[in-house]
Amino acid sequence: MSASGLDARYGRTPERRRRGRVLAVAAIVVGAVLLAAWAVWTGLLSPQASLEANAGGDRILSDHEVELRLEVTATPGNAVVCALAAQSEKHAVVGWKVVRLEPSEEYHRVVVERFLTSEPAVVALIDECRLA
Repeated sequence: MSASGLDARYGRTPERRRRGRVLAVAAIVVGAVLLAAWAVWTGLLSPQASLEANAGGDRILSDHEVELRLEVTATPGNAVVCALAAQSEKHAVVGWKVVRLEPSEEYHRVVVERFLTSEPAVVALIDECRLA
């Protein structure tokens, strides 16, 4: 049997190769369109809210009370929730407070929060802040 006869017998014809190329190009085009649609949907159409929170300093007021200065930068119109923690000399959490900052038109806010501790604390810090 000749080579062209074997190619025809096992489906290795020019028409079959052409169909394979067309399907491959179509799959690449569909993938590119889906990728572009996803990029537009996530990048251009979703709101871009930002948040940055820093501890501006802490004060140990007594063996059972601390004060923490928060500097919060958030996109105006977004509420922010922060978890504050006080730690002992052994790095144990001895005080905890969740603070909610209501939506504001200001981009940068400074808040001073006092909270109680169960033992003497050596430091107060921001555990986590999120957009609410």
